[in-house]
Amino acid sequence: MDTPTGTLSRYKMFIGGEWVESASDQHFESDNPFTGKPWALVPRGNAQDADRAVRAAHRAYTSGDWPKLTASRRGALLRKLADLIGEKAKHLAEIEVRDNGKLIAEMSAQTAYMAQWYYYYGGLADKIEGRVIPADKPDTFNYTRYEPLGVVAAIIPWNSPLLLTAWKLAPALAAGNTVVLKPSEYTPASALEFMKLVEQAGLPPGVVNVVTGFGPEVGMPLVEHPLVAKVAFTGSDRTGTLIYQTAAKGLKRVTMELGGKSPNIVFDDAHLENAVKGVISGIFAATGQTCIAGSRLLVQKTIHDEFVEKLVAFAKTARMGDPMSLDTQVGPVTNPPQFKKILDYIDIAKGEGARAVLGGARAARPECGSGWFVEPTIFTGVKNSMRIAQEEVFGPVLAVIPFEDEEQAVAIGNDVVYGLAAGVWTQNMRRALMMADRLQAGTVWINTYRAVSYLSPFGGYKRSGIGRESGQEMIKDYMQVKSVWISTATEVPNPFVLR
Repeated sequence: MDTPTGTLSRYKMFIGGEWVESASDQHFESDNPFTGKPWALVPRGNAQDADRAVRAAHRAYTSGDWPKLTASRRGALLRKLADLIGEKAKHLAEIEVRDNGKLIAEMSAQTAYMAQWYYYYGGLADKIEGRVIPADKPDTFNYTRYEPLGVVAAIIPWNSPLLLTAWKLAPALAAGNTVVLKPSEYTPASALEFMKLVEQAGLPPGVVNVVTGFGPEVGMPLVEHPLVAKVAFTGSDRTGTLIYQTAAKGLKRVTMELGGKSPNIVFDDAHLENAVKGVISGIFAATGQTCIAGSRLLVQKTIHDEFVEKLVAFAKTARMGDPMSLDTQVGPVTNPPQFKKILDYIDIAKGEGARAVLGGARAARPECGSGWFVEPTIFTGVKNSMRIAQEEVFGPVLAVIPFEDEEQAVAIGNDVVYGLAAGVWTQNMRRALMMADRLQAGTVWINTYRAVSYLSPFGGYKRSGIGRESGQEMIKDYMQVKSVWISTATEVPNPFVLR
């Protein structure tokens, strides 16, 4: 687990119910984005470790205590885990902040709220029912049952590791599967801390495993492994495409929540002060490092100048600095490659002719220290054909695009390869419903933004993903249906004819 090693905390992987080093005995450092310095030492797994974890998960799925448990007992274990999460939410939040730089105010709420996924799916575990089918054949009884898939490989991103783990782990376990988690190499610590709670909750050894390391060395071996039945991935569409292609070779099930370039659309009848707050929330909360970021602001031309003025004035008040401080509103970028990518896109936008009316550079404020900070940035003069409007930046960079009317708002909103989310700000109910119908997005928010729940399905259209997470129905994405036929006939009919 974690023990001091000089100034670094040292972690081990969790495989088969045991805390172990990597097969190579190699490690890598995890950095604190606020200080720009390493704080933890983590095992660098490889294909051998991935194989070890998958085989441990497969053993747990096929033998031992897990497959003997009733669905009700599985649910009870998940609810116990949820109780433990509630008790340790503050500690888990502090680990997340240290590892990924998100605000303690948000992560404290997020780690506490994620317990609800385990409560919800714990309660749902024994409520997945098959049905009796009124067969059209005489002397025949036909029914269906839902069964787990087997071993699930869950590959987790760096922006909200534990919450996005919950979105995958809770339904997978409720359905009766076993799981191998692969957290991002940028944020591995919180998943390992979380395994202490899994262990304490009493889940049998091998039911949940964590292998830490890099994508090519651990992630792809998991996707390729013949004993993995399903891959659940959250991340970029580029990596998602590679995983999808690889998983297809083994005919594996996949769930993918990928990128976004979501439009946040403000009409001239909107409550402007609320819309300003919603736009700020959509792009500068979480330092813009969220798949649902409202990174394209579509503003009706009749209020464009007034709205941008209000938006810039509000954004200027954002307090940057230590994410562990409750007063901080914009924290650092999680890792150096992402930091460079954001700054590169700012340069690209300027080269395309967009005008930075706020920010547009690395933050050099004293309160930002030596961390990886980017100033909240707003570009005007943006055309939807520009790269800054078409490609996911994943940072605090907003592209403002004017529109004339509803038709143009829909056309611009949908004119992108992504379709994860959209926001609409209007007081006109007819308009709100029409926009919700016509926008090509898995989630549409009306007069709000960034609302998610364990009760509601989440996922994307187009290149934003495959399948859904959360909600009642999606647990069946972690199951397969079996049709059972029973003959009550006293005599076997002609064996050469299909019944």
